[in-house]
Amino acid sequence: MSVEAAIARVRDLIGERLSTSPSVRDLHGQNESYFTPVPPDAVAFPHSTEEVSAIVKICNEELCPIVAWGTGTSLEGHAVAFNGGISLDMSEMNRVLEIHAEDMDAVVQPGVTREQLNTELRATGLFFPVDPGANASLGGMAATRASGTTAVRYGTMRENVMALEVVLADGRIIRTGSRARKSSAGYDLTKMMVGSEGTLGIITELTVRLQGQPESITAAVCPFPDMQSAVNTVIQTIQMGVPMARIEIVDPVAIRAVNISGAMSLPEAPHLFVEFHGTEAGAKEQVELFGEIAKEHGCMGFEWSANLEERNRLWHARHNFYYASLKLKPGCRALSTDVCVPISRLAEALLETAEEIAESGMISPIIGHVGDGNFHCGFLIDPAKPEELELAKKLTHSMNRRAIRLGGTVTGEHGVGVGKKRYMEEEHGAAYAVMAEIKRALDPKNILNPGKVVEVN
Repeated sequence: MSVEAAIARVRDLIGERLSTSPSVRDLHGQNESYFTPVPPDAVAFPHSTEEVSAIVKICNEELCPIVAWGTGTSLEGHAVAFNGGISLDMSEMNRVLEIHAEDMDAVVQPGVTREQLNTELRATGLFFPVDPGANASLGGMAATRASGTTAVRYGTMRENVMALEVVLADGRIIRTGSRARKSSAGYDLTKMMVGSEGTLGIITELTVRLQGQPESITAAVCPFPDMQSAVNTVIQTIQMGVPMARIEIVDPVAIRAVNISGAMSLPEAPHLFVEFHGTEAGAKEQVELFGEIAKEHGCMGFEWSANLEERNRLWHARHNFYYASLKLKPGCRALSTDVCVPISRLAEALLETAEEIAESGMISPIIGHVGDGNFHCGFLIDPAKPEELELAKKLTHSMNRRAIRLGGTVTGEHGVGVGKKRYMEEEHGAAYAVMAEIKRALDPKNILNPGKVVEVN
C-alpha cells in the first residue's frame, strides 16, 4: 500500500483529470498564511459524488492522505497537504443544481462560489447572505464554518447550511439534514460536518438557506475619537435591538491603508462602517436612530447614503482592505489572524491588542465584525526578515491567549487548520479529546486532511 499505488489507481479511474504536473501541484501547495508551500503528490479533479467516493475508497485502501481543495483562500493552512498524498480539487463540481425560490433555499455542488450563486439568483429576488470577503467556494466555506461582514444579521455558515451530502473516509455517501426548516430527529450531523475542515468527510453537495433581497439598503460611515467610543456605540445599538446588516470597525492604521490605496479620503481615526437592510422607511429610521446613538458617544461626523454607487464604493474599500494594507509596507506580506470575544469584552480586547502592537513596532491594521465580537489583525512582514515573522507569531499568540482569558475563542471565522491547533485544548478542555474520538471513529486510518484540527495517533 502506498501513495504511488493510489495515484496509479485514481489515474485509471479519471484519466487526465489526475495531474502530477509540477505547476498544478505547486498551485495546490500554496496558502494565504506563513506556512511553507508543500505541493501534494498529485491533484485530482472529480466531476461527481460517485467519483469522489471511488477516489476516497482507493485512498483509504492505500493509506494515502487526501485533502479537499476549494479556492485556496483559507488562512490557517487548512488545504495544504503537509503529509503529501492527493489534493482533491472540487472546482469542477460547480453546478447550481436546484433553486427553490418558494422555499428560499438552493442545492449546489461544493465548487460553486458565493458570487456565482448570487449571480444565478438575481432573477429570483433572493440572495445568499454569507460574505467572507473572498469569492470562496461554498464547500470550503462550509468546511471552515466561514462567516463575514453580514453575520451579525444573517448568521454564519452554521446557520445557513440546511443539509449536506458527504463522502466519509471509507467511501460511504451519506446525506445529513433536509430542506425542512427545523428538525429534532437524531444527532445533528450537518452541524458536525460544518467546520470540520475536511477531517471527518468530504462535502459533495450543500443545501443552503437564502434570503429575500431587501427593498432598501442604506450605508453609513462615521469616525470616532477613540476605539472605546466606537465599541460603546456598537454595544448600545445591539442592546436597543437596531437590526444592522453589517457593522465593521476599522482602526486608524487600516483607514490610512484605505486612503493610500485611493479608495477613500477619510480622517485617520477609528471608524464604523454600517449597513441597514429593510423597507425604505425602515432602513431610514434605523440609520437615523444609529446616528443618534453614535452622536451620544462622540461621533465626529456621520455620512449615510442609499445610493448604490456610494455603497459599493464603501464596501469595495472594506473588502479590498487586505490588498490596500500591503501598500503601508511595500514588498511585505500579511499574516492575517482573528479572534472573537463576548461583546462586553470587545473594547478591552481591541485596546490591549492595539497597545501591544504599537509597543512592538509592528505595523498591523485592525478591522472587525464588531457586531459579533470578531476582529482581525494583519501583521505586515518583510519576507527577508524572519525576526518579523517570529514577532508576528508572538503577538498572535498573545491575542489568542487574551481571547480565551476573556471568555472568547481563538478563531471566530478563520478556522483551526494548523495555525490555531495548539490552542484547542486550552479553549475546549476535555471536549477536545472527544473531538479526537469522533475523528478516530469516522476516519480510523487518518487519511482525511491529517494533522488539521486534532491530532490522532
